[in-house]
Amino acid sequence: MSDIKTVEKEMKAIVFQLKDEEYGVDVHQVKSIERIQEITRVPRTPSFVKGVINLRGIVTPIINLRSRFDIEEADYTEDTRIVIVHANDLEVGMIVDSANDVIDVPVDSVEPAPEVVGGISAEYLEGVAKLERRLLILLNLEKVLNPEEIIALRQVKENNE
Repeated sequence: MSDIKTVEKEMKAIVFQLKDEEYGVDVHQVKSIERIQEITRVPRTPSFVKGVINLRGIVTPIINLRSRFDIEEADYTEDTRIVIVHANDLEVGMIVDSANDVIDVPVDSVEPAPEVVGGISAEYLEGVAKLERRLLILLNLEKVLNPEEIIALRQVKENNE
């Protein structure tokens, strides 16, 4: 076994679509990708929280990323998916327009996010990966939900278990 420390040169990212942009999250943060299903609305939650689903016996809060990022909402289609992710020790489902790709992203292709990308504030972004013919916006899941929202989602989850 070698003592040489290896440096990660690539990350695997799940790619999904929101409106006209491609976004990516680290594959290690994604638990599964599900088809859209019936969502039970929970009263008195922020508008981007669509409710909860019972996913194989686990109550999972669902957020609509379009609403979260102030992108106009769209009707669900055959391609609409719920990406189940781990963010801040919480399992959350994110409704996206489509998700069907896993790609290798060279770490040296990732640049810091500009102030605003596709109307989305840089605070939610890990960076922007410039690939051959693609521009991939990498989300920082820890920032997509702020601490107060995490507490609210935990309460939604606990109240529905």
